[in-house]
Amino acid sequence: MKCFKRIRHMGYPWNHKRVYRVYTQLKLNLKSKRKQRLPVREPLLLQTPERANQCWSMDFMSDSLENQVRFRTLNVIDDYNRQALGIQVSVGMPTGKVIDYLDRLAELYGYPERIRVDNGTEFTSHRFVNWAKQHGIYIDYIQPGCPYQNGFIERFNRTYRTEVLGCYLFKTLKQVKQLTEEWLTIYNTQRPHDALKGLTPLMYKQKHSVSTL
Repeated sequence: MKCFKRIRHMGYPWNHKRVYRVYTQLKLNLKSKRKQRLPVREPLLLQTPERANQCWSMDFMSDSLENQVRFRTLNVIDDYNRQALGIQVSVGMPTGKVIDYLDRLAELYGYPERIRVDNGTEFTSHRFVNWAKQHGIYIDYIQPGCPYQNGFIERFNRTYRTEVLGCYLFKTLKQVKQLTEEWLTIYNTQRPHDALKGLTPLMYKQKHSVSTL
């Protein structure tokens, strides 16, 4: 309506039907997407769990190959011993692929009691929420714009960026996956962690599992 009035003010005699026809042909009549209103988030305090699989933290990262093709990574850690359970590398990461990857991790480690995530569409979709309910998993959403509430995975992301993504020029996804897997082995089995009193994630898990027997 505003376009029609403006055109009339400019002196053009076209009627509103003709203006609207051209308007739609230019695809200017598309509805604008309203930003989804999120419910109030009240995340639990960020604390080190008392046992493995009590809480997983996960987050996405992005980078690009030499040919400028963008790819994403889904990073998953166990907050208990900071073990990197896995990093999924893919050009696309829809909810279905996220769920499939978490199911594969669960085959190795079991399903967690709780997961801590941000408010990305992959984690807020009905499909993801239903998947979590099916497996008795509580989704601990952080507040929008507060990445520090997911501090364990944010610290891990910074290390992964510094030691892998920021160190190499990747030609293919295969290279990204290979270097990532090699780095994960070192991270979990050889790299001392200050928060674990100088132990590696797997050493910490083994030591404390023995002490609780």
